[in-house]
Amino acid sequence: MRDQAGGCLCGAVRFVLKAEPQAVVICHCTHCRKQSGSAFSINLLMREDDVEVSGETRFFVDHGDSGLPSYRHFCPNCGSPLMTRAENLPGVAIVKAGALDDPASVRPQAEIYTDHALGWFTPVAGAARYEQAPPPAR
Repeated sequence: MRDQAGGCLCGAVRFVLKAEPQAVVICHCTHCRKQSGSAFSINLLMREDDVEVSGETRFFVDHGDSGLPSYRHFCPNCGSPLMTRAENLPGVAIVKAGALDDPASVRPQAEIYTDHALGWFTPVAGAARYEQAPPPAR
């Protein structure tokens, strides 16, 4: 999946992922659900330095379970959600898989906040499942 590209619906914001993601995670939390406008959000955890963005984004400041701010970036023209930067994950850009030009190669490795998953959702085979956020990597 090297040098995967993506962007917003109107094309005003584009990005290139210059490395493999650190992780691909499905999040079932209420915040991701509402922000994505869907039943869950598929997120690529990338090093910030590996995400090259062109065009201007705006952001909404959200506060999740950590109590720290999360900056949910979107296109100011079309409103497409693109990525999140969270203060509890310094140096990480959380890129929305739905914003990729070709998301077919994205394979979720984990599901988080499964205690919020909708009842009809079928767990992803082979993906680790966490009722809340997983413990921090050591």
